Amino acid sequence: MTPLRWVWAALAVWGAIHPMWWFVAWFQENTWSIMAMVDAWHANAATSGLVWDLTIAAVTLTVWVVAEVAVRRNWIALLAIPATFCIGVSCGLPLYLFLRSKPVR
Repeated sequence: MTPLRWVWAALAVWGAIHPMWWFVAWFQENTWSIMAMVDAWHANAATSGLVWDLTIAAVTLTVWVVAEVAVRRNWIALLAIPATFCIGVSCGLPLYLFLRSKPVR
């Protein structure tokens, strides 16, 4: 594995664990309600802006993944889509770059 692939893998793991740490902490302090968390994301204009920024980035990443998978036929790269929407862009993007950079045989 190349050093850059190690970087992508490490960033994907970090992007999965670190945000989830904060989400779980929030759920433990508040309720285990997704809708309560969504309400918290829109508590003010700054957090709403961040939510929209990440939503647009997630949709853009999804379009990119689908477009490249259609050309490259690297089907495993589709795993980046559920990672993006179930975990976050911080995991989905480096995961996609990791899967995209695998050596061609």
